[in-house]
Amino acid sequence: MANVFIFPTTSLILSDLVARFGHTPLSAAMQIREIIQTPGLESPPLQITPEDPKKGLHWAAVEVPSGVRGRMSLYGPLLERAEAAIIVNNPEYSFGCMGCARTNELLVFLVRKKKIPVLDLEYPTSDEEGREFVAAIRRFLDSLPGASA
Repeated sequence: MANVFIFPTTSLILSDLVARFGHTPLSAAMQIREIIQTPGLESPPLQITPEDPKKGLHWAAVEVPSGVRGRMSLYGPLLERAEAAIIVNNPEYSFGCMGCARTNELLVFLVRKKKIPVLDLEYPTSDEEGREFVAAIRRFLDSLPGASA
């Protein structure tokens, strides 16, 4: 079973597909759950502590906006654990909005720099493209080490 970084990380559809095909999805939902269940978080609506943007400095320079660093403090640890990645380009907002274009660019750059297996797909716009989209994801996941084929 491989740890698969999904992009957009908020996509429940991608997360479900990765899990159904026997791998561990690395998504924002699981990372946020871990953070808000940690004792001592004093601002649950924000889901971030004052220290998080500082932690984000590991992935983004001090010159970038604190929002990017804050998001990277959430997504960076996921990326470090990634053994593979699925990137969906040009998704509709309902597929998994990430909310920050600069963070998105940085994440895609860091995924490619990591030199792990990456499936790069365009968001499907028809039923036929949707079927091929799911089939491509399945083929990719089946090709990863530890796949339950």
